[in-house]
Amino acid sequence: MAGPGNTIPKPADQRRRRNAVPGTVELPAKGRRGRPPAWPLDVQPTEAQRRLWARLWRTPQAVAWQQFEWSRVVARYVRVVLEAEDELDVKLLAEARQLEDRLGLSPLAMLRLRWTVAADELADQRETAPADAEDRRRRLTAAG
Repeated sequence: MAGPGNTIPKPADQRRRRNAVPGTVELPAKGRRGRPPAWPLDVQPTEAQRRLWARLWRTPQAVAWQQFEWSRVVARYVRVVLEAEDELDVKLLAEARQLEDRLGLSPLAMLRLRWTVAADELADQRETAPADAEDRRRRLTAAG
């Protein structure tokens, strides 16, 4: 269904109307640093909830969540998604998917929120360096 909330924003150079639009937010590739925030809900989390909570707060999206103070929404997502996966309840799975969209946990949701993950050029160099070094060793061995 077409509509303002259901469309993917086009890049600036592909839009017909050139009026100002909100810019994108660049999130760090390494994710959020530091300890996760305190669990915000009154009910104590289970061990599985604690693990997922900690893992989510290391993602790039967590930088935005912290800025917007969305810890309660993230906590609700943790509770809903684990229960939905455990029970395979269709209604809970639908709610989990909606929360994933709100929290930017899928590529399409990140597009809609205009969030991008910054390129980690050093990581790219580290990934290609061993292959280059190995290739140089093989060439030197073959030449010698």
